[in-house]
Formats: sequence, C-alpha cells, structure tokens
Amino acid sequence: MAASSARDGGLSVQRWTAWALIPGMVRQVAGRLLDTSRRESSLGHYPRTRYHRPMSPPGGALVVGAGPAGLAAAACLRAQGVSFEVLEASERVGNAWFEHYERLHLHTVRDQSHLPFAPMPRSYPRYPSRDQVAAYLAWYAERFDVHPRFGQHATRIEADADAWVVTTRAGDTFRAPSVVVATGLNRVPHTPRWPGLDGCAIPSIHSRDYRTAEPFAGRRVLVVGMGNTGAEIALDLAEHGARPSLSVRGPVNIVRRDTLGRPVQLTSLLLDRLPHRLGDAVGSALQTLTVGDLSRFGIARPHVPPARQLRETGQTPVIDVGTLALVKRGAIAIFPGIERFESERAVFADGRSEAFDQIVLATGYEPAIDRLLPGVRDLLDTRGLPPLAGAGANDGLFFLGFNAYAAGGLLRSIRLDAPRIAASVASRHHGGDEGRGGDR
Repeated sequence: MAASSARDGGLSVQRWTAWALIPGMVRQVAGRLLDTSRRESSLGHYPRTRYHRPMSPPGGALVVGAGPAGLAAAACLRAQGVSFEVLEASERVGNAWFEHYERLHLHTVRDQSHLPFAPMPRSYPRYPSRDQVAAYLAWYAERFDVHPRFGQHATRIEADADAWVVTTRAGDTFRAPSVVVATGLNRVPHTPRWPGLDGCAIPSIHSRDYRTAEPFAGRRVLVVGMGNTGAEIALDLAEHGARPSLSVRGPVNIVRRDTLGRPVQLTSLLLDRLPHRLGDAVGSALQTLTVGDLSRFGIARPHVPPARQLRETGQTPVIDVGTLALVKRGAIAIFPGIERFESERAVFADGRSEAFDQIVLATGYEPAIDRLLPGVRDLLDTRGLPPLAGAGANDGLFFLGFNAYAAGGLLRSIRLDAPRIAASVASRHHGGDEGRGGDR
C-alpha cells in the first residue's frame, strides 16, 4: 500500500509539474515564431541590425576585455553614440572560447545565449559547440565594427582626477571618464595547495590547460572537483578510453540538461518567475524525479535547492550531459575530498589511498578584480564579485559579465545587462540624459 501511495504521489507531482510548464512552453514557441522570421541561417547573412553609428567627442569609454561581455558592451556603447576603445590581452576576440576543451558545448540554449542585437544563426544546434561560439564572437566583432587593441593586458585601473586610468603590461596607459571592466569570471585559475602536491610524482594540469582526452587513453586520471567542467572532463576521458575518477569534496546539486525534451535553462527561467519558495519547491521535486538519490554512489545532495543556491552563492548546479550514467555504471569512480598526496598516490578524506597517472584540477577560477582594482574591496561581495556600477569614489566604473546569481546563464545576463550599462555610460557622457535605447 505504501509503495502504491508513493507511486500515485509521484505521478501527481509529475502531472502537476507538466501542467505548470505548459504556459512557458507556449510562450517559448510563440517567441520563436515572432523572432526567427527575421533571421537567416548563417553568420554572413543577417539583416542589417538597427544601431546608431554617431560617436561622441574624444574621451569616451574604455572597455577592458574582448570576450562576450566586452563585445556586448562595445556594441551597446556604439548604439548609444559613445566612443570607446577596447583593450584585449590576447591577439583575438573571444580568446577563451578558442582555448576551452574541444568537447565543450553550451549548457544554455542557442536562442538564450546570444549577445545584444544579433541572435545566433538557426543553423546552429540547440546547444552550440565551442567552435561555433568562437565563430559567432568573431563575426559579432566584425558586424558591430569592434576592433580592439590586442596585446594590451590590463594590470591596473585607478582613479586620477576626473578620469580612470588603465595601465597595461606593455607599459601603455589609457584614460577615460568611464571604464567597463569585462575581464570575466574565469580570469585566474584557482589551484588549491594540498600537502604533498608539490613533491608528488603524478603530473598535474589545471582544467584550463585540458584540451582533449586522447593523450590520456588507458591512463588513471583523477579529476579534482565536480563542477560542470570537472564532470564533463571526466565524461570526455571515459568516452576516450581513459580510466577517470572524480574527487567530490562536498554535496553537489545536479540537474539534467534536458527533461522530456525541455531544456533545464528554460524551466529555470519559468520557475524564477514564481515566488522563490514555490519555485524552489517545484525545482526540488523535479530534481528528485529526474536525478534521484546519488548517495550510494558517493555523491551527496545539498539541503539547499539548486535555484536558491544560485541566487545566494552564485554557484551553478552541475548540468548533467551523461556523466551520471557512467558513474552509475562504474565507468567513472567517485572519491571524497583529498587529504594529501604521497608520491604516486592520492590519500582521500575517508582514508582510502589510490595510485594515479595524471591529475586534472577542475578547481575553478577567480575573477581577481581586487588585483586589477586595488582599493575597491568595498565594492566586492563575499565571492569577490562586483555590482554593475560603482558609486561615489567609484563613479564611472562599470562591470559586465560578473552576474553569477541570475537564472538563465551568464551569456543571457550579459545580453540583458549590457544595454543598461551602456545607457548609464551614455547618461554620464551626454550630460545626464537617459541615453538612446538599443534593440536587444
């Protein structure tokens, strides 16, 4: 009787959830019908987008970084008639996307992952690949006439009278009344130091330097950290003949990328419109139904629902694209956190010791804003992340691409925040008017 009751309850939750999701699905389809009629299928054949070409007098804005956030800021500043200069440390736009591991695809859908004014082409799949995103960013820069100064690695930004001065590693200085910092969440790799790591005989790399699984075929590889990068690298290794293990330090929120053909990103955006308490409850129910209890595999689930965790800590849940299936089959081993390293072995928190041939540190990154802007710690939150705009002594500083707390993914946040920042910059430069709005 108890089993029958549980089944009935589960079916009720599923039916209720399905009905709750229908309005969002209808809006999604309607939005596509209205939007895609304006698009062509390749990057070279978009209709002319509406944006303003006039420039303000010299002394406009500096944009630091030519990744997605920097390009979005530049396009929106141009739409507002504000002159700008883009400084980029590397020799190409969107450089990080060219250097990610080859298997990478977006976990957010194409139609929610584009930059302002220009959707990705319909020929792209639902989840564009690394190379497709890189090609889109290169096209976007040309489309909006954004030509950065390459090889200009910003090392310091500081106030000087009524302007901000950016100093680069090349020894150059650039001055402007407004600066948009768009250096990204993943500016500096985070590498924890465990006892014995430096003297360990096991070669190690940070996930930033991981490209493909082929060199590790047949080898015992310990991937440290089960965020989205670590989970997908472990999957990549398993699919190419390596023998991967994951070190999982603590509880992890995991969600399926798609459920019954519906992307989790779109579901999360729908639930975000509900009162948080209700949205969190529905999200937890969906997580239980689709992911279940993984404790017997060594993966604990936090008490905090995925959406609340994102809102409060900026920590994105792991979006599963196949890793869990291999964990359940035993193709990916799970270990707890690392206590220390000894010669060719890792010693884990539960006392187990295991030999490995390679370590991949999927231990994340730091935005390191405080290193770029010494003296502005009061601007940063507990994660070291800044607001959209500074105030008071920090007036004229803007930050794009650091909103890790919003539902829907970082690229979507960039698309929504860039026009707001550009309008604020225009207001300062045009004598306090509201600036000219841009078409998103």
